[in-house]
Amino acid sequence: MIEGNEEVYIKLKENRPNIVFNVTEGINGGSREAQIPAILDLLNIPYTGSDPLTLTTCLDKARTKEVLSYHKIPNSKFTTSDNYKSLDIGEMNFPLIVKPVCEGSSKGIYSSSFVSNKEELINEVRRITENYNQTALIEEFLPGREFTVALMGNGDDVKVLPIIELSYGDFPDDLAHIYSYEAKWIIDTIDNPMQAFTCPAKISKSLEQIINRTALQTFKVLNCKDWGRIDLRLDTDGIPNVIEINPLPGILPDPRENSSFPKAAFASGLTYNEMINEVLYLSAKRHGLA
Repeated sequence: MIEGNEEVYIKLKENRPNIVFNVTEGINGGSREAQIPAILDLLNIPYTGSDPLTLTTCLDKARTKEVLSYHKIPNSKFTTSDNYKSLDIGEMNFPLIVKPVCEGSSKGIYSSSFVSNKEELINEVRRITENYNQTALIEEFLPGREFTVALMGNGDDVKVLPIIELSYGDFPDDLAHIYSYEAKWIIDTIDNPMQAFTCPAKISKSLEQIINRTALQTFKVLNCKDWGRIDLRLDTDGIPNVIEINPLPGILPDPRENSSFPKAAFASGLTYNEMINEVLYLSAKRHGLA
């Protein structure tokens, strides 16, 4: 194992592994998830997962939504703001969700991120721009059911694993029905895991087909490789909208930790080690090593 720190270039150059299983999220900047893959490309060392361009694009939520909108893939109305003193939400309607534009793992997304009026919106945009030193993404809230889709493969051979539904029915009354930092990292613990996940999701065949088709199209247009996870939520018309794309998904091994990609893999019949080996195989095959 090699840490993704400032010494990584020298260590990779000296060790020159046949292939790298990349799970490094980087350290600084909006392109941090692309840092290690870029170094690996420079050294011509194969690695799992998406390339620097895809990783950088997907970490920038606003840029991702622009790509989705261009390809007519459903996603919520949005705008961005760097200045809480001059907010213009155009034709968007409350309630809204406010997020840091370049964060992952629910960082910066709290129950307060769900805003119902202009005053709350101003407070949240100010919190994000001042605390995270980055642009705030403002989106219309999608009120429907929420799903997570794990995918494995490349090109025309991408497999959708069993769909996960995230239900907010048992959430504490003081938490908004979003997968916030509080929900993911404070309330949901190993000793007391949230019973909010259903896999496979109990949905109609027609909805399953639409979710799968939307996830596959998203995976393709963002040029994801080997594996990835896509989160969707239904709008008022019941149409699945993409809310997040994670080409570098979390893979916590303990089932009690509610890590979505392993949860879907387990439901498909894979063990944790088989899941890891499958991602490695897909990458090796793509690089002509298998």
